[in-house]
Amino acid sequence: MAVVKPVIVQVVGFQNSGKTTFVKKLLQELSKQNIYVATIKHHGHGGKPDVVEKKDSSEHIYSGAFASLVEGEGRLLLQVEKDEWNVQEQIHILCSMNPEVIVIEGHKNERYNKIVLLRNKEDFDALKSLEHVMAFVSCEPLHINTNVPIRNENDTMTWLVQYINEQRNHGNCKV
Repeated sequence: MAVVKPVIVQVVGFQNSGKTTFVKKLLQELSKQNIYVATIKHHGHGGKPDVVEKKDSSEHIYSGAFASLVEGEGRLLLQVEKDEWNVQEQIHILCSMNPEVIVIEGHKNERYNKIVLLRNKEDFDALKSLEHVMAFVSCEPLHINTNVPIRNENDTMTWLVQYINEQRNHGNCKV
């Protein structure tokens, strides 16, 4: 099976800006179209993500395995211990599963096309220098002079799903 070059988009913003809610809505829209989507979530809360304690797979890690994979009824869980994983390594792992789209939540300084969620003008001032911004999303009207569109969530969602489909159909994907 050939490895597909997925469309990669980021959803970024500060904590409590609505990133996870936006990503969930995007996943629902893409799933309605039977688009095979994978996600990468930045664990920005410090420390390692939680694992299921007292399960054999966790015990394998605690006993010295660098990786533990568990499968049951079609669900695959992979735990891998390493000092750090960069986004490109995470994308490489996901690409082996041939997703059509990878949505990255967070990792705002990565160089992929991104949607930036804003809570207020102060967020805009702090995030306006990010690269590869396709649109800013704000719940409240912001009267700011910018070359990048500022849209509401619904308009952005419609536009983003259309953009993803165009990229999938024209093979203009970048890894």
